[in-house]
Amino acid sequence: QVQLVESGGGLVQPGGSLRLSCAASGRVFSISYMGWFRQAPGKQRELVAGITSSGHTRYADSVKGRFTISRDNARNTVYLQMNSLKPEDTAVYYCNAERHLDGHAYWGQGTHVTVPS
Repeated sequence: QVQLVESGGGLVQPGGSLRLSCAASGRVFSISYMGWFRQAPGKQRELVAGITSSGHTRYADSVKGRFTISRDNARNTVYLQMNSLKPEDTAVYYCNAERHLDGHAYWGQGTHVTVPS
């Protein structure tokens, strides 16, 4: 099993920045891909950004140029630096990790990000 614990959410004014962290514990050697998803009220959960164990990244079009995902393999932690935040970025942000063997997904409990309009 893998446990994921997110931190760093909060309330920030438009144009501001936040950094989310996700610390993995347990059978972390089994993890390959890690990422961040978000779910806004009344909407489906969507991919925000992802990163492989070798550092290859992908981003949703809506956050390209504003968000940066990074990974510290020594600390088993993935980060999401969010700049130029907009009200439409308001959501619960979930950390995700995929098991290399079969793609099984692990999820964190979520952290709230609120950007008032």
